[in-house]
Amino acid sequence: MEFADPARAPYTARDRALIGAGHARRARARIARHPRYRPTPLHTVPGLAGTLAACIKDESARMGLGSFKALGGAYAVHLLAEREPGGAPFVCASAGNHGISVASGAAEAGVPCVVHLSESVPEAFADRLRGLGAEVRRSGRDYEDSMAAARRDAERHGLRLVSDSSWPGYTEIPLEVMRGYSVLFDEAAEAGGPYTHVFVQAGVGGLAAAAAGYVRDRWGEHPKIVIVEPEGAACLLESARAGEPVRLPPGRTALGRLDCREPSLIAHRLLRTLADLYVTVTDEQAEQAAHLLAGHGVHLSGCGAAGAAGLLGLSPSARAALGLDGTSRVLLVGTEGPVEPE
Repeated sequence: MEFADPARAPYTARDRALIGAGHARRARARIARHPRYRPTPLHTVPGLAGTLAACIKDESARMGLGSFKALGGAYAVHLLAEREPGGAPFVCASAGNHGISVASGAAEAGVPCVVHLSESVPEAFADRLRGLGAEVRRSGRDYEDSMAAARRDAERHGLRLVSDSSWPGYTEIPLEVMRGYSVLFDEAAEAGGPYTHVFVQAGVGGLAAAAAGYVRDRWGEHPKIVIVEPEGAACLLESARAGEPVRLPPGRTALGRLDCREPSLIAHRLLRTLADLYVTVTDEQAEQAAHLLAGHGVHLSGCGAAGAAGLLGLSPSARAALGLDGTSRVLLVGTEGPVEPE
């Protein structure tokens, strides 16, 4: 499925106040103090899908945690710990990687942490969380169930909720998480920009909104921004179609870290005007993209390769509308490495 954004509009000062290059630089300066911080590699695959080059930001070894999420949750936790030293334990819901980031930040800050996982999250993630000292609780069938459980813990027991999603009345912490994510785009700009097209996969949309804000602030309106979602969990696409956040019924996708039924409020509002196109990919397309990239020495999971799958699966009409051709320089994000089987 492909859906051109009918509400596309220029980046504004109001958008910049939320997310942009300035926020990325400030977050990068803070994150760079961490002993494990290093910019992740930017691999180039010439001629991918008929482009001049596809540049893939490989987040599979980010700070020893294995995904771009290392930049977000831990960053927000450190900021909270500095503002409220000796505060209550942290709590979050996760499909895997966000929880690992929050747990890592909490361990570094010396604060207890509870992570709610749904039944569908592989036990490999639960084991990694326990290894970081987090208490793991299995809560419900999907991410939305585990998110509801984390919110209940925060409300009933006074725990500090660190979510990468946002809703009315809860925006400050998710914004800091997004600003952490934007660091990877600052690195990509420094290593290989500018880019004509950016393809970025989305669950609740925090990474995608970070990309959109950074790219518009840094390079203006010319780059085309494409949001890629699983066919079975396209909450941002359907929200863009409806013009307001939409909660989807349960779907089916094996792309677990992208399996989200409701978008982050802030992400939806930013992407509704800053994105150019929404596309969906099947689980099979994502796995095929991961296999193709492995042949070029870039090892990702299906989730990690979903942005590349969006590029590879574009229809001729979408390619023409985006001006995607042999002169294009495309930025992709390899969001995570291969996931161990249960």
